[in-house]
Amino acid sequence: MKVVAFERSVQGTGASRRLRNSGKTPGIVYGSKDPALVIELDHNALFHALRKEAFHSSILDLEVGGKTQKVLLRDYQMHPFKPLVLHVDFQRVSATEKVHMRVPLHFTNADTSAAVKLQGAVVSHILNELEVSCLPADLPEFIEVDLGKIEVGHSVHAKDVALPKGVSLVLHVEQENPVIANARIPAVKAAETEEAAPAAAAAPAAAPAADAKDKA
Repeated sequence: MKVVAFERSVQGTGASRRLRNSGKTPGIVYGSKDPALVIELDHNALFHALRKEAFHSSILDLEVGGKTQKVLLRDYQMHPFKPLVLHVDFQRVSATEKVHMRVPLHFTNADTSAAVKLQGAVVSHILNELEVSCLPADLPEFIEVDLGKIEVGHSVHAKDVALPKGVSLVLHVEQENPVIANARIPAVKAAETEEAAPAAAAAPAAAPAADAKDKA
């Protein structure tokens, strides 16, 4: 994705306020061996870009003064109650250095699993993203998690996910191996099943008693 920005010469709280009043958003680009660069971006274009999932997890082409550099979105600040982006941070990336990035998870096939279709289970998504490490060229926009074989009472962990080539979990996620999804029977449905079981067991016992009464 391409992002167009302009170098900013004036800094400070007052300057940033005037910038926002004119429909711009202040930002900064840092990282690599180059000095930090203060920039400004069109607010509306940035606001709409932030609503796209790929903008948060992709290598971006940031153009400043006619020169393009590869960056990642690292942080942004929103106004507490207005739809206003107050500031944005980008980090330069190198093609030869691995980056750590939180990548969105896309869950598939839960509705076709036996747990859902045959047993009425509900699949819960515990995590919606995973932190991974890879070279910029290998960074995926999202990671697909196939839930087609999930079973009732079972969970899918981070290490169960098939990662794209060149992508690995960061060390602390690898060690913790957190749950990212599970399948459970809803409490109401489970209670109904438990109540139905004694009734079903009592029905055959009642039949012989009725026969004995008829014979008497």
